Amino acid sequence: MHSQDKRRTYRTASGIELKASYGPEDVPAGHRALVGTYPGEAPYHRGCFPQGYRTKPWRIFQLSGFGKPEDENERIKFLLRNGETGFLMEHDRNTADHLYNVDHPEVVARKEDVGLTGAVMQSVRETALCLDGIAIESTYGHAGGGVVQHGPFALAAYWTIAKRRGIPLERLSGTGQSDFFLTYLGCVTKQQVPTSAGLRLNADIIEFCGGHMPKWVPVSIAGYNGGDTGLNAWQELGAVMANAIAYLDEVKRRGRMDMTQAAQRVGGVNFRTTMEIFEDAAKLRAARKMWHRLLTERYGVTDERALRMRIHIVTSGAYMQYQQPFNNIVRGTLMALTAVLGGTQSLGVSGYDEAISIPSEHAHQMSVRIQQVLEHETNLPAVADPLGGSYYVEFLTAELERRGWEFVEQILGQGGFLATLDSGWLHARARENQHAQALAETRGDIKIVGVNCFQDDVTPWEVDGFPPVTDAYPVALERLRAVKRERHEAGATEAMRNLAAVCRDPSRNIMPAMLQALDAEVTLGEIGEIYRQAWGDWQTPELV
Repeated sequence: MHSQDKRRTYRTASGIELKASYGPEDVPAGHRALVGTYPGEAPYHRGCFPQGYRTKPWRIFQLSGFGKPEDENERIKFLLRNGETGFLMEHDRNTADHLYNVDHPEVVARKEDVGLTGAVMQSVRETALCLDGIAIESTYGHAGGGVVQHGPFALAAYWTIAKRRGIPLERLSGTGQSDFFLTYLGCVTKQQVPTSAGLRLNADIIEFCGGHMPKWVPVSIAGYNGGDTGLNAWQELGAVMANAIAYLDEVKRRGRMDMTQAAQRVGGVNFRTTMEIFEDAAKLRAARKMWHRLLTERYGVTDERALRMRIHIVTSGAYMQYQQPFNNIVRGTLMALTAVLGGTQSLGVSGYDEAISIPSEHAHQMSVRIQQVLEHETNLPAVADPLGGSYYVEFLTAELERRGWEFVEQILGQGGFLATLDSGWLHARARENQHAQALAETRGDIKIVGVNCFQDDVTPWEVDGFPPVTDAYPVALERLRAVKRERHEAGATEAMRNLAAVCRDPSRNIMPAMLQALDAEVTLGEIGEIYRQAWGDWQTPELV
């Protein structure tokens, strides 16, 4: 047995070969010089603030949404009552991802699925229902809009509700998404705008927030979605940095916004954590170090606030299994622990029923409780960067950074982040890893408890899963008809005409016109048609 152990080669999930133990000689000289720095000191690999969680606990920030807006409203309030410290809205992906109303033929053909992946919100009326009774002026919110083309609609709807309540936009604190990784890489949609138009939309959001909303993070680069699609740890790092370069280069090209301010706006990023505890904790340390280097060397940024990357973590849904689903509570806890050890500023834990359904109320509550146990029962907040100085962790931090920069250079060599999406190059990298992972699991080289070892015949029926959503579609259809019947049609027509003109004029920012459109009760599908007429559809790369 011992001789077999000696012959075995151990590697991290991203393929880094591991020794049996580590010493000072394993930490590269360039990184070794930084080991003596303290949390709160540049380049911030040890954390952004000297006191860590002593002065500011991580935000408990769970994704929530299904069915009707009232259903999502009820779940958000449930989570807030149970200790969530920020809320994250989810829109129905059948409609939101494509910018379709529920009467679109593609949605009608799958009407039974409407509401399964988020609440249906086709107009500002439905967003108002979702936010009813929630104090958005004092609660950190995520407006949804997980994909690029949906971002302006989701943000404008949220902000319109604030304006109708008399809340100045500058008082709102929260986050937008507008992510390229989700629908251009992971879950490619039937119709979405070309990547160049998506870049224009996100740059417009960044500039609008820079001028009007000092507390709002305009976009969040979703490394999580890249990771759960198949990118490994250092590829996730490199792709996130390359996406940031695309944004910052575009803002710089426009010349209308200070680069320090732009960098601060783009510096809210999300990553995933998996069961690879030390590698993923090191990944977050490497991310902050890479961000500092990127801003100082490429853009000449010196402001400390901009140089401190802000990280949100979602524990990997791909690592949740439908077999023996209660094992996922353990997995969620360990992945959450990894995020805290890596110094995340906010955290969402995947529900234990992730592989079976959208989170049940109990699964959502457990995701909050996991974080509360870590915060209040473990003494984790006592010490910032408790892994700092570990030869193993410092080696991994340096190695992930090195490989991450190599991946950035590969992406730039392909023509940049958007070009790797247009060509399918990034998809191929993710697919290679997916294939290798599947083979390793099939061979048993990777052990997954309850899946390819320690199996039984009881699961997945240990949990009930989420009850079926049955009324989301008919209610949404009637509400769509009511909006078009009751709104001031001349105002809506004028707002659509103005939005179409702005889309055709790249010198104008889309957000004022989008706010006008939402206030005039222009619907999601109507905005989608304006986009499609202005920019056409993205040409999905051929993947072989």
